[in-house]
Amino acid sequence: MKQENIFLFVPNLIGYARIIFAFIAFYFMPTSHLTASFFYLLSGFLDAFDGHAARVLNQGTRFGAMLDMLTDRCATMCLLVNLAMLYPESALWFQLSMSLDVASHWLHLHSTVVKGGESHKSIDLSGNRILRIYYSSRPVLFIMCAGNELFYCMLYLLCFGEGPEILPGPVGLYRLVLWVSTPIAITKSLISLIHLICASCNMAALDAAERAKRK
Repeated sequence: MKQENIFLFVPNLIGYARIIFAFIAFYFMPTSHLTASFFYLLSGFLDAFDGHAARVLNQGTRFGAMLDMLTDRCATMCLLVNLAMLYPESALWFQLSMSLDVASHWLHLHSTVVKGGESHKSIDLSGNRILRIYYSSRPVLFIMCAGNELFYCMLYLLCFGEGPEILPGPVGLYRLVLWVSTPIAITKSLISLIHLICASCNMAALDAAERAKRK
């Protein structure tokens, strides 16, 4: 039987497209904010389709899960680097956000894989209730991720203007979306903190179990 080419699975092809669109976004970020924002959000939007394709086509893989998570983390991190340059007075907060995002997801993924899960979304449903809802409810996961990306993207766009006027003042579209997405972004950061704490507890429990076996 011919061996399947994991790299050419449809979800992974979508993942490669996401990387290309993210690269285009960051290429245009210093010179064309609308083009950059379009490709950045397009890359993020496709994140909703690779998982769906994996389920429908039965093409879920560990490589795809890693690719998905790394693309998310790297794209957000690169945007935060740009925001740190555009808002130097808030650079510390962007650095902390980057560190929390990367550390929590990496440790969560590592602890999940060590415990036998296929991806960071394969969690023990008897574990933390917040993480259970976060990963088991696709609408919740989509709203959290989309709201978080919109929050950072609107911060970027506001450096160049308010956007189309929506409310008197004038209040533009970018600021209005920022207001709506701010509580979502804060909630997402709190969830990342819970990720970090729970993953640390899981790793410590695994270490304790292994040490007990050796005694």
